[in-house]
Amino acid sequence: MKSSRPERTTIGGIAGRFGLATHVLRHWEAEGLLDPARDTAGRRRYAEADATRVAVILRAKEAGLSLDTIRVLIAEPARRRTVLRAEAEALRTRIAAAQKSLRLLECALGCGHEDVTRCAHFQEVLAERGSSES
Repeated sequence: MKSSRPERTTIGGIAGRFGLATHVLRHWEAEGLLDPARDTAGRRRYAEADATRVAVILRAKEAGLSLDTIRVLIAEPARRRTVLRAEAEALRTRIAAAQKSLRLLECALGCGHEDVTRCAHFQEVLAERGSSES
């Protein structure tokens, strides 16, 4: 017979699921990002909602968000849109810079010149660094 209580996992189980060290989860808890239930012995027990929150934190960190910003995303609905608009614009800027860098690398990879800096096409791509049009 199945229990009506939701299934919960240990800190080691949730850490393993996401490839994290357990101290990372403890740190996020100390930062107010996670609040797992505790069993009668005081051990952390993570539900599926906690796993979802871990996934949100990881994805937000991959996007370059700080833990403070992630806390706003998760726990401060009144400030969420304002903060996330600014973060989205910053991410767009980083993506545009990364795309320019990738164009430069791809140009260098495809260049047959001994000294890539003497290549006219490479210099054109490099000149984009000073241009706001690209």
